[in-house]
Amino acid sequence: MKARIQWAGEAMFLGESGSGHVVVMDGPPENGGRNLGVRPMEMLLLGLGGCSSFDVVSILKKSRQAVESCEAFLEAERAGEDPKVFTKIHLRFVVKGRGLKEAQVKRAVELSAEKYCSASIMLARGGVEISHGYEIVELG
Repeated sequence: MKARIQWAGEAMFLGESGSGHVVVMDGPPENGGRNLGVRPMEMLLLGLGGCSSFDVVSILKKSRQAVESCEAFLEAERAGEDPKVFTKIHLRFVVKGRGLKEAQVKRAVELSAEKYCSASIMLARGGVEISHGYEIVELG
């Protein structure tokens, strides 16, 4: 896996993934940025949410659950002093569908956390306390 980061002036950077996609990262005005993109640490949090959500949906589909929507809400705490690393992250999934089995949703979240989500497992191994929760919404 490769990536390229290019400085775009002031506190803005363009990140290009190995697959050719570009994202804008920018700092807050108090740090010389113009608030025109996500912060790098926000990008890390978004990556974690995307990685885990991908797993949960994939596992539910493979177990033939009629999942129609999956949202992940992440809340993170950071250290107060530099380096301001993440210390705690909570992921809460809201899974919507028809006839979803709670055991299957619970297992999908657990498998992502314990076996499949590289981002989550990497952060946990680095000392971040990661917790998970879920809610099932039955669609009529």
